[in-house]
Amino acid sequence: MTAPSYRVWALPGLPEVGPGDDIAKLIAAGGPGLVDGDVLLVTSKIVSKAEGRIVEAGDREAAIDAETVRVVARRGALRIVENRQGLVMAAAGVDASNTPAGTVLLLPEDPDASASRIRDGLRDALGVEVGVVITDTFGRPWRAGLTDVAIGAAGVRVLDDLRGGADTHGNRLDVTVVATADELAAAGDLVKGKAAGLPVAVVRGLGHVVADGADGARALVRPAADDMFRLGTSEAVREAVTRRRTVRAFTDAPVDPDAVRRAVAAAVTAPAPHHTTPWRFVLLESESSRLRLLDAMRDAWIADLRRDGRSEESIAKRVRRGDVLRNAPYLAVPCMVTDGSHHYGDERRDAAEREMFVVAAGAGVQNFLVALAGERLGSAWVSSTMFCRDVVREVLDLPPGWDPMGAVAIGHAAQAPGERPARDAEAFIEVR
Repeated sequence: MTAPSYRVWALPGLPEVGPGDDIAKLIAAGGPGLVDGDVLLVTSKIVSKAEGRIVEAGDREAAIDAETVRVVARRGALRIVENRQGLVMAAAGVDASNTPAGTVLLLPEDPDASASRIRDGLRDALGVEVGVVITDTFGRPWRAGLTDVAIGAAGVRVLDDLRGGADTHGNRLDVTVVATADELAAAGDLVKGKAAGLPVAVVRGLGHVVADGADGARALVRPAADDMFRLGTSEAVREAVTRRRTVRAFTDAPVDPDAVRRAVAAAVTAPAPHHTTPWRFVLLESESSRLRLLDAMRDAWIADLRRDGRSEESIAKRVRRGDVLRNAPYLAVPCMVTDGSHHYGDERRDAAEREMFVVAAGAGVQNFLVALAGERLGSAWVSSTMFCRDVVREVLDLPPGWDPMGAVAIGHAAQAPGERPARDAEAFIEVR
């Protein structure tokens, strides 16, 4: 049996590319000797030049802004962003290398479409069925150095999905999907180089990866919902804070108890007075415990409303509106304890002392809610336990010094929340 092999070489003699040039015709004019099943690896910069994606260097920062849809991480002047092509990379791919002084290059506007045009042009000019991969140079998280990856493709199976198969030992492959187009791009970069003036390479011997109707390189971009490393550190914090929304309708999907415990671990890092730890979290993981508490709270609430002179119809409406806790598959009751508080024997100072603990408890609850959002869990903080603390203590068998500070409904949101009303931060600021 012949061992698998392939060849890769750079195409010499390609002239300098300028706006309006037809890259397929320039390649064909060099007599590249292409055959069916070859894969061409084309550096994105010559595609950008041919498509006129050139701007003045003085406009680089504005160009980065224009090409950016989301900032992922920032350190000093360096920005890692998601660009309009869906790629996460430094400076949105705006590059000052291999372009005349005083100019910078933007990435091709639609790299997959660019690859298709080059493939079609080579078919017309040379009568060959080849694959085309447009490449660009990326840094990578957790790895030093740069490598070329595929940002556009046509006629190439960009992914090789091995899931459901088996390895040489018979072990089932459950997660293995090979990024074939990226591997081809990296192989081409070994012979093109970064400064050799050889922007196109050919791979021969891997004809099985060439196919009509194959997905473009866009298929290599991981969907946001599946991306565990979508954000930089400070951006992740801001994203979790802004993602925290009050959710009032939940699916029946179970809640991972470990995720809630991780949120509690974040909650108890909040600031607190006198080096105390004023937070306790009661987790109601069984349906029976939730219903027992909610039924007792509902009875206490109804009794309060009747004492207020509310009609039975009004009471029924209020109870229905308060069913957010009953709809949730998981409840947490954050409690405050004031162990370690100071007692001054002075009403004003003792009131301020308690307020410090209430603020600390609130900070813990906010940490908890934000951490739940980071775990992609929906939540709603509801104040109702604060109106019937004795009932809650009795039902949950809590120590007398534990003050329930509301309840948190937790689950998977049944629907995406509506747009948050815009708030101008300056409206909440006074400068002295």
